[in-house]
Amino acid sequence: MAERQRRTGGAVVVAGLLLCGSVGTAGCGSGAATEDARSADPVGTLRRVADTLVDAGTSKARTSMEMANGGTRVAIRGEGVYDYRRQLGRLKVLLPQDPAGAVEHRPITELLAPGALFMKNRGAGVPADKWVRVDTVTLSDGNLVTGGVTDPLAAAEVLRGTRTATYVGETEVAGTAVRHYRGTADLGVAARAASAGSRGPLAAAAKGFASASVPFDVYLDEQGRVRKLRHRFSFVGGQPNDSVAVASTTLLYDFGTPAKVRLPADGDIYAGRIAEE
Repeated sequence: MAERQRRTGGAVVVAGLLLCGSVGTAGCGSGAATEDARSADPVGTLRRVADTLVDAGTSKARTSMEMANGGTRVAIRGEGVYDYRRQLGRLKVLLPQDPAGAVEHRPITELLAPGALFMKNRGAGVPADKWVRVDTVTLSDGNLVTGGVTDPLAAAEVLRGTRTATYVGETEVAGTAVRHYRGTADLGVAARAASAGSRGPLAAAAKGFASASVPFDVYLDEQGRVRKLRHRFSFVGGQPNDSVAVASTTLLYDFGTPAKVRLPADGDIYAGRIAEE
């Protein structure tokens, strides 16, 4: 059931207590009691999901980022692996096609690290064998959007700032039974509660987005691990009354899969000027 950047040209507690009586007496048993327990403290549950991912160790990840500005819509997709304990990830990012259907860019390889984003096949005058390094603390969105993907751990860290949340119910994501929660998180609160590697970028995002309030839907498996997380961000565009709506979806699966990520050596990082695209 997988559902499907600042500038679009750039590639950005209401505890829902389910009462047995609301569905009739036939379902009142141990199952209903379990449902009540899961829905009793959704805010507390969601504020802990980043820690649960760290405990899980590693996983594969798929990402989708959809941006809308007026009548223009852009979709960027990524796929790879992530190590939550080391806060390192490797993703292949596919940029959108042009209207004629021709691929505009080769896939970009992105390495995600605490405070840094590395990109290969970046284009814009960068040699094909070199990496571009971006300090994510300097980005007004904290790299929640700029790279065309949302760092999987940073996505979960946003939920540390959960203000309101409702337990929606049980469903499935890619054949896995999950619990669906819906709510709103505050990026400023999330930044103060985040791990050291995510604190700076999230603080930058809290200042750079049109609003620090981030609506989300999240789906957790029986172990409390994120299987699907969808955020909705909003940027102020380059013109008055111009806004960019961004929907970022992260799918996590195959927990425990090897996730070996090696960051580039200094000599492999491009130090020249990057052309505007």
